[in-house]
Amino acid sequence: MFLEKIRPSNKIIIASHNQGKVIEIRDLLEPLGLKLISAASLNLPEPEETANTFSGNARLKAEAATLATGFPAFADDSGLSVDALDGEPGIYSARWAGEDKDFSMAMEKVNAALCEVDVKLKIEASRSASFFCALALAWPDNKTEIFEGSINGTLCWPPRGGNGFGYDPIFIPTGYDKTFGEFDQKLKHSISHRAKAFAKFLSYVQNEYDEQ
Repeated sequence: MFLEKIRPSNKIIIASHNQGKVIEIRDLLEPLGLKLISAASLNLPEPEETANTFSGNARLKAEAATLATGFPAFADDSGLSVDALDGEPGIYSARWAGEDKDFSMAMEKVNAALCEVDVKLKIEASRSASFFCALALAWPDNKTEIFEGSINGTLCWPPRGGNGFGYDPIFIPTGYDKTFGEFDQKLKHSISHRAKAFAKFLSYVQNEYDEQ
């Protein structure tokens, strides 16, 4: 039923202008044999993210792309939540990087904010954090499916590694001693918050097949 709903074009829009996310989502979706088109390549405008949750913003982006193109759309909203910063930057993770999407600056902001907490508490605050991902699949018939995943870890400073994107160079997932920025990307794709959300999506696809 899943692929039947996508046919006859077999096209699906990746509703993101973040090239790092587009690459990761493309890697995850390509085995399904879909024709994947990024929102950026179609010059689609980025909708204003007005929801107060990752899932809400993923839904906004997917539904906007579907409305604009008439094709199913797959969107991601994800970010870093730091316990000592009361969950910030959270849904504002991309906005901490500014209009230029400068995540070196965003990582410096996170570290500076944690240092301020250290001074306030007069002890080193916890560096525990988590990545959260919400994937939204919007259909032209106005139905939208949501899939969520998260991974816990700790933050380090200074940043380490040049792989991945966003806050990856300061995030060490629990059970590992390397940052996502140092990870082989195949390994990252197998354990990340996005991978966990995508596993739920694949379960949804399998259930759709089983019902045929």
